[in-house]
Amino acid sequence: MGPNALEQHIVLVGFMGAGKTTVGREVARRLDRTFFDLDEVIEQQLGSSIPELFAEYGEDGFRALETQILMEELLLRNRYWSVIAAGGGIVETSFARKALADLAFNVLLEVDVDTAWERAHDSDRPLARDETEFRRRYERRVPLYDEVADARARDAGDVALAAAGVHVETGVLERLGELVPGGPVALVSEPVVAGIYGADAQLALGDRLAEVHELPTGERAKSVQEVERLWRSLRIQRSDVLLALGGGSLTDAAGFAAATFGRGCPWVPVPTSLVGQVDAAIGGKTAIYIPEGKNLVGAFHWPARTVIDPALIETLPAHERLNGMSEVVKTGLLMGEPVWTLPDPELVRRCAAFKSAVCLRDPHDEGPRRVLNLGHTFAHALEAAAGYDLSHGHAVALGLLAALRLSGRDTDPVDELLHPKPVAVDRERAWQALQRDKKGRMRIVLLGDDGGRVTELPEADVRAALDSLIAR
Repeated sequence: MGPNALEQHIVLVGFMGAGKTTVGREVARRLDRTFFDLDEVIEQQLGSSIPELFAEYGEDGFRALETQILMEELLLRNRYWSVIAAGGGIVETSFARKALADLAFNVLLEVDVDTAWERAHDSDRPLARDETEFRRRYERRVPLYDEVADARARDAGDVALAAAGVHVETGVLERLGELVPGGPVALVSEPVVAGIYGADAQLALGDRLAEVHELPTGERAKSVQEVERLWRSLRIQRSDVLLALGGGSLTDAAGFAAATFGRGCPWVPVPTSLVGQVDAAIGGKTAIYIPEGKNLVGAFHWPARTVIDPALIETLPAHERLNGMSEVVKTGLLMGEPVWTLPDPELVRRCAAFKSAVCLRDPHDEGPRRVLNLGHTFAHALEAAAGYDLSHGHAVALGLLAALRLSGRDTDPVDELLHPKPVAVDRERAWQALQRDKKGRMRIVLLGDDGGRVTELPEADVRAALDSLIAR
C-alpha cells in the first residue's frame, strides 16, 4: 500500500501476546478511528468463542472464516478508516496476506518469543498450550509477518508515527538511500546545515542524488523570490523526489516548492532543528511569506516520508534549542505529560508521535488539528508587530503564557523552561494583527483537562492577555 495510512485502514499484525488489542484501542483513540478486534468480531458474528470455533472447524476451517471476515471488514467499511487488530495467524493464509497487502496499511507489532510465551501460555488460546509447538509457529510466521508489514512498532506512538509515514531513529541520516522512496533525488538544503550534514546526506543517497540546491538560512528561505529561484533551477521529473534537509523554514519552503513544481512532486523532509523535528516537518503543511503576512501562501502536501534523526540536533546552538523547546512545552501541555524532561531521542519521538496522530485525524486543518495552535494566535500577532524580527520560539513562549493564564492554568513550565520576557512592540499593531488572524471572532485555543480546546472569548479578555506580553 501507500507510504502512510491517510486514507487506509490500519491493521496490526503480530504474534500471540504482542498486545495488538491493547495497542490498537489506544491508536484508534488517538486517531479518532473505530477499533475492531478481529477475534471479537468473529465471536460476535458466529456466537461462539475462538477455542470453540477451533474445536468445531479445525485450524484450517477457522483460518478460512477469519479471512472471510477480514475481507468484509476491509471492504465493507472502506468509507470509515478504522484500526483492526488481526489474529496472530491471519498471515498463514496466502489470500489473507494478499488482502492485507492490497487493502490496508499493516503495522507489525513486534514481540520476542519468550515474552509472547510468558503472556500467552496461561490464556485460553488454543495454540498456546505446547511451548515447543508455540516456538515453532513463531519461527514459521516471522517471514510471513515481514512479507505483509509496511512498518514495525513497539507501542501506540510508533504506530502513529508509522501511519503518518514518519521514521524516527538516532543515526538514521546514513540510511537516507534506503528510507527515501522513489527514484532520483533533488537535495535542497541551507548553507549552515549543508556545511555540517550535506556531505553525509549526499553520500547516503549515492547514485540516486540527481541535483543539489540551496536556500538561505532562516526566514529568508520562505520568500517568493527564493522559492521562484528554486523552481527555476530544478531539473527533476514530476515522479522524482525533492529532499529538504534543514530547519523549519527550509522544510516549509522546499515543501511548498515540491507541492507546486510539476503540479506536485513527492518530497521528504529531513529536519535538522528541534522545532522541525517535533513540529514543523510533520503533517504536510507547507507555506511561504508574502508582504501582507506570514504563511499566507501555502499548500497541504503530505510527505512521501519524514525522516527524523535526533542526533542532528546535538549541534544546535543554545538559542535554537530554546526556540524548539517552546514547541516541546506546547506539545507536553497538550499531552498532559512533562515530555521536556526526557532524553532527546525519546522527547523527539513522543512529540512527533503526538503531532502525527493529531494530523492524521485532521490532515487539512479543518477542526481537531487547531489545538496545535495553543499559544500561536498571540505569537503570530507579536511576530507581525515586530516586523518578524522576533524569534518564533520566543513569540510562542509568550503566547503560551497568555493561553495558560486565560485557561486558569499554572504557567510554571513556561516560566521555568523558556524564561520569556515581554517584548517591546507597538500594542495597536499587535492587536490589529491578532484581529486579522481571528477574522473578527476571538476563538482561542485554551488548555482543558483533556488537552486543547477552541473557545470563543470576550474581546476585552483577549486584548488584556495580549497586552500583558508587551513591555510597558
